[in-house]
Amino acid sequence: MMHKPICPPSLGRKLADGVNDWGLESPQNPPTRMSALRGAGFPACGFWRLSSRQSLPHPGTQARTVSSRALLGRLLTLVLASGLYCQPQTAPAAPSEWVCVGPDGKLAYKTFATGDHIMDFSYAGYRSGGVSLPTVPVKQTVRPSGGDDTAAIQKALDEVSGLELNGGFRGAVLLAPGVFNCRWPLTIAASGVVLRGSGSAPNGTTINMTGEPHLCLSIGSGGESKPEGKAVAITDAYVPSGAFSFHIKEADGLQPGDTILINRPATPAWVKFMGMDTLVRNGKAEHWVSGELHTERTVKALSGNLLTLEVPLADSFDSRYLNPPGGSVVKCDLRGRLTQIGVEHVRIVATPLAATITQPLNRALHMDGVSDAWVRDLKVENTINSFYLGGNTSRITIDSVDIRHAVASLGAAKPEDFWAGGTQTLVNRCSASGDNVFYFSTGARMMGPVVVLNCVFHGNGHIQPHMRWATGLLVDNCQVPESGIDLMNRGIMGSGHGWAIGWAVAWNCVAKTYTIQQPPGSMNWAIGCRGTMETGAQPGNSKGEKLPSGILDSQGTPVTPSSLYLAQLRERLGAQALVNIGY
Repeated sequence: MMHKPICPPSLGRKLADGVNDWGLESPQNPPTRMSALRGAGFPACGFWRLSSRQSLPHPGTQARTVSSRALLGRLLTLVLASGLYCQPQTAPAAPSEWVCVGPDGKLAYKTFATGDHIMDFSYAGYRSGGVSLPTVPVKQTVRPSGGDDTAAIQKALDEVSGLELNGGFRGAVLLAPGVFNCRWPLTIAASGVVLRGSGSAPNGTTINMTGEPHLCLSIGSGGESKPEGKAVAITDAYVPSGAFSFHIKEADGLQPGDTILINRPATPAWVKFMGMDTLVRNGKAEHWVSGELHTERTVKALSGNLLTLEVPLADSFDSRYLNPPGGSVVKCDLRGRLTQIGVEHVRIVATPLAATITQPLNRALHMDGVSDAWVRDLKVENTINSFYLGGNTSRITIDSVDIRHAVASLGAAKPEDFWAGGTQTLVNRCSASGDNVFYFSTGARMMGPVVVLNCVFHGNGHIQPHMRWATGLLVDNCQVPESGIDLMNRGIMGSGHGWAIGWAVAWNCVAKTYTIQQPPGSMNWAIGCRGTMETGAQPGNSKGEKLPSGILDSQGTPVTPSSLYLAQLRERLGAQALVNIGY
């Protein structure tokens, strides 16, 4: 019997029935929506309602690994990255219980009794997703000197930063082919500036990090959200995760297009409900979360006191634990935020360094106080804590970035290759190899959507949200064949990281192991994933009591839609949105 293969989208192959490799309509030959989706293995489905106040065990078979991947090992990374491998699907893809096609031909979501459901992640990425990354005209060109090139490159960046904005851009600084020796960080501190190399291949542009360990690229200027006026109370008793709308006490002073901060207090009652008030390490109490957690959003519409957002909420708001003072909304000023900045087509090389994360390190890129920016086509060698996106970033795309480590980091505390602290971040078709590392982590208080899509990571490292309650993460079609994907409670690890993530989804992934745990009043999912599901206790729990697992749907069998992010993006913006981002 012949089986339809699942092929990487880079092949550009379109199936004869007009459905492409991701179970979505081909723009060249689009059938009707229902015929396309059902032809790709989508069933019709409706909505379900379940209690959100209990653990939801899923009957199913033990997850299994795919033997071909185990045998191919690291060679598979190269093959997958090149788009030359098609994995035969040994059984028909199953429908997901949690997202499928409803009778009206649209995606339908299985919903808890409180209204919580898997959120729409399609707003992640540059300009809220589905928009082509621009090609900005060159205004300055720099050629390697053979000596230290830091000053020459910085001078060109500063000169372009002083130009007038034209359509949101000032211009690009082009680095000619060759090796640029840089002893100091390069800084972009103005909107509309792009640093472009002549390609990330060895015959393209290389930035060689010389001298003492340092940061290669610093982008941004703070750009914190500054509240304006008084905060207005949210009046709903419960606002579910994934919601676009909620009621406020009064809407005076707000209008569509306003940027707002949605404030979620971390009250002692909520911390106790989460079980995070008893973290003790070496006899000393550890602190988890306090103050407020902030979600940055734009007002789409107002109808009386009903406020509707452009982008859904990642976390829920339960007044039983948040009142007083309760959730609130306040208008904010983002005029200090930089926009339209890019780094592209370059190789960054550092000397291998076996070090702990507390020592001086060569780092690739630090970005904060920036919206609508991108990093694409970078090859990075031997940087540690390589890519950091701070809490004041939004609508960022990291595309086709490859990180290689010649030596492992030292110590129990692991560095992160990709760290996402802001909102609406898309990490797309990236890869890394190395040991004793987190390939991808989220920062404290991160509020999604944040998406890691079609990424491949090899070595002794994990995809693992790191600390102190992030929400709204999608790990979609990612591969970690020698290690794991963890959506978990980190307990006393670090300085009391505790519950690191809620309302997160691993979708159609391949990993050696998974730890998918259910936080109180929240949920994490592993859907269509292949690998061994593990359970465990909260680190530091002296009794060793295992935490409840999250929802494990279709273990060992991939589901349709093949990619949740791409299916949601296509439904919201149409097939061209997928083409715009390379699918």
